[in-house]
Amino acid sequence: MSPDRSSGPEAGTTARIAVPAGRAVRVRVPATSANLGPGFDSLGLALSLYDEVDVRVRLEPGATVTVQGVGAGEVATDDTNLVVRAVRRGLEHAGVEQPGLELTAVNAIPHGRGMGSSAAAIVAGLMAARGLLEGIVDLDASTLLTLATEMEGHPDNVAPALFGGLTIAWMTAEGPAYKRLLVHRGVAPVVFVPTSTLSTKLARSLQPESVPHADAAFNVSRSALLVAALIQSPELLLAATEDRLHQTYRASAMPETDALIRLLRQHGLAAVVSGAGPSLLVLGSDPAQRLTAADLVERHAESTWRPLMLAVDLGGATVNPHPVNHGGNP
Repeated sequence: MSPDRSSGPEAGTTARIAVPAGRAVRVRVPATSANLGPGFDSLGLALSLYDEVDVRVRLEPGATVTVQGVGAGEVATDDTNLVVRAVRRGLEHAGVEQPGLELTAVNAIPHGRGMGSSAAAIVAGLMAARGLLEGIVDLDASTLLTLATEMEGHPDNVAPALFGGLTIAWMTAEGPAYKRLLVHRGVAPVVFVPTSTLSTKLARSLQPESVPHADAAFNVSRSALLVAALIQSPELLLAATEDRLHQTYRASAMPETDALIRLLRQHGLAAVVSGAGPSLLVLGSDPAQRLTAADLVERHAESTWRPLMLAVDLGGATVNPHPVNHGGNP
């Protein structure tokens, strides 16, 4: 799908419309795992773990944010909050006045562990803007993908967060594009989350600027095979998740992740780094493989890893009206 930049005025135009005070929406956004082994910066999978955000327009200027769950006491609670910035980017694109905002976030997606927490925050804000603008300006799917990619820097996490399922994302001269695919019902994901974190910026800095031609060709074949394995032939997942482009180069920053992935793969399990890490993802070809993986990690890990037995999220981000009673005060 190619981006459509014509769904609202761009920044710099004179705002003549406003979102009514008191209008409120509720957004739910799934966690994601990008790369999936060989699909570096192109493949992403939506997972059944969610952040929920309530956003209300108020008369008072500025923004206040209340956070429950992951990130409480850590993330910004004013206009610098990433969700708030994404809401405002969506409203700015639409050319409407910037209102006061009140946000309540209930977060479940771990931060800094390769499960798309920043993409989820960006998508949550843009989806909230879409809901607040309903009946005023339409932010269509292509526009949301374009704005989210601009904020995130690449589309591999924001595409599955927006649209659900397995997504292939790529860049064109006009902007980001994507294709959504349904995953075979036999695929059973489990994510193992460590107590440690790793920044995406650091992980990316460990990769070389160029790779051998043979490694590039290897990953092309495995990426193509991985799409087939995920949508049709889960029994091929172990071979399909082999990678030579990024995981080896990043291993020094997450040695225990690397060791566990090697162990799991030696036992026939399709284990990969989840996103930039340090979490690891196992794509089981049946639900029983998740239990095998959990047992191996529990017995061999040097530190504590939390297993998340998840399903593939099929719907992506959602937004719905959320009337809030504030005692008559908008």
